[in-house]
Amino acid sequence: MSSIIHGMGHSREDKARSHERIVEIAAARLRESGTAGPGVAELMKEAGLTHGGFYKHFGSRDDLVAEAVERALRDNEAYVTTLTADAADPRDALETFVDWYASPEHRDSPAAGCAVVAFGADAPRADRRVRTAYTGQVERYLTHLETLLGDRERAAAALSTLVGAVLVARGIGPGALSDEILAAARASVRTMAEARR
Repeated sequence: MSSIIHGMGHSREDKARSHERIVEIAAARLRESGTAGPGVAELMKEAGLTHGGFYKHFGSRDDLVAEAVERALRDNEAYVTTLTADAADPRDALETFVDWYASPEHRDSPAAGCAVVAFGADAPRADRRVRTAYTGQVERYLTHLETLLGDRERAAAALSTLVGAVLVARGIGPGALSDEILAAARASVRTMAEARR
């Protein structure tokens, strides 16, 4: 009897690990190609699982997309919190955040990048769960930036500047013009920070 119970526990753990792997892979792939991007078969194959096993984990592709978007947004929040945690004061935290956000590295790494940029075009067409998660992350970014800039209006302008710059820079691709746009966004947000003093 105990071996049966142990086997069931092991099976649940395996299922939970598989579920996490599917969501993690989907979060990265959807950031790269949008919510209409990779199909279930492709994601399951990358997770090392069969297409038929998908419905043991999710009721539909929409359920997976919603969970993957939520994961990507949570991961962003955790990354930003960690990135700015050691800053001595708000100016240092803002500088660190801006240097990462409007960087060529961020532009060139959509699978690990900000989900607000990645899902900006998809969110209006997505279901309520995705839109709610997206809006929540935008609000958290605004709160974070308001703390750093001292003003909600400047926070909204800074967020729009940063997100827009990364979106346009990715559209152009690596190169001088793309780098120029990112540099201009960094300078613009630093100017907003100077206005606080």
